[in-house]
Amino acid sequence: MFSITVRDHLMIAHSFRGEVFGPAQRLHGATYLVDATFRRVELDADNIVVDIGLATQELKEVVGEFTYRNLDDEPDFAGINTSTEFLAKVIADRLAARVQAGKLGEGARGLAGITVTLHESHIAWASYERAL
Repeated sequence: MFSITVRDHLMIAHSFRGEVFGPAQRLHGATYLVDATFRRVELDADNIVVDIGLATQELKEVVGEFTYRNLDDEPDFAGINTSTEFLAKVIADRLAARVQAGKLGEGARGLAGITVTLHESHIAWASYERAL
């Protein structure tokens, strides 16, 4: 399996509901380093996994939909605990939709999967992996 990874970052505010979250139930900020890894079994006709420039651009656009926002105020997330794991899935799913729409080029249609990892710090991160 071949892969490439592109990176961006994300700064949000949010709060959680539930005793398990302790003080994070209060409004707080989070800054994530975001890695999106694109995988395929065989390289495309140009011997690449995906166009790195397009992958970087599309990740930036997806991440930009959340940056500097309080996710508690976003209608898409009403009543949802926007955990790191949950956000990794949302970003992966939105990237997958862009692949299917052709925004990463025709060669990207041969991708096998995407993994999105959100690094909360140098010692904690969460990922979501999905097939395409």
